[in-house]
Amino acid sequence: MGPDKVQRNLLITGGSRGIGAATARLAAASGWDVAINYTRDAEAAQAVARDVQALGRRAVALQADVASEADVCRLFAQAQAALGPLHGLVANAGIVAMKARLDEMPVERLQRMLDVNVLGSWLCAREAVKCMSTRHGGRGGSIVLLGSVASVLGSGGMYVDYASSKGAIDTFTIGLAREVATEGLRVNAVRPGIIDTEIHADSGDAQRAFKSADVIPMQRPGTADEVANAIVWLLSPAASYVTGAVLAVSGGR
Repeated sequence: MGPDKVQRNLLITGGSRGIGAATARLAAASGWDVAINYTRDAEAAQAVARDVQALGRRAVALQADVASEADVCRLFAQAQAALGPLHGLVANAGIVAMKARLDEMPVERLQRMLDVNVLGSWLCAREAVKCMSTRHGGRGGSIVLLGSVASVLGSGGMYVDYASSKGAIDTFTIGLAREVATEGLRVNAVRPGIIDTEIHADSGDAQRAFKSADVIPMQRPGTADEVANAIVWLLSPAASYVTGAVLAVSGGR
């Protein structure tokens, strides 16, 4: 089981790539057993699970679309059946779409953006509260949501729909943190800036992270590991008095 013998069970949505995968590996190295959620790429999720197991922790890969209430309820049931009671949630699953103006966006795109990025985070956090809150018989825990620096920049001419969905995460983090603060639950968010992950290909430019270096005060994109470090710290007892925080990991942007 590794040097840390305390059993801590973590569910990461969107854990098969990018920030989610980096968080799974770092959390395992920090003593967490990990349930890795994915939507389509089972092979990638299984590869992350093997990395977690190689670090001496338990891991399971579980398919679910976070935009589906039935899928989310099944995901939490399966994660706890495999690992035991949950002590942490990283609501990382999210999407972005091709660069466009609002007047070019079909309603189907807008609806899917809200369903995955906002509704998905609400549903996962709701189920985490049911599992971990002392009000529901749980032992407490930590929820970390994934926002974006886009929420404060607006991303005009790029993807205002994505930016707006992440603005909802900022507000939700503060509200939920205050709602459950006396129930053994801490709720925080990480607000990444431009990070070198696969998500940029989804917006039509796989090299965007490096092309955008000149707009970042630190003059470089961040890495998934740098975001994962912040997430795992927020999950940990080292952040025991931190709740309702939105932590920018953005190179100063």
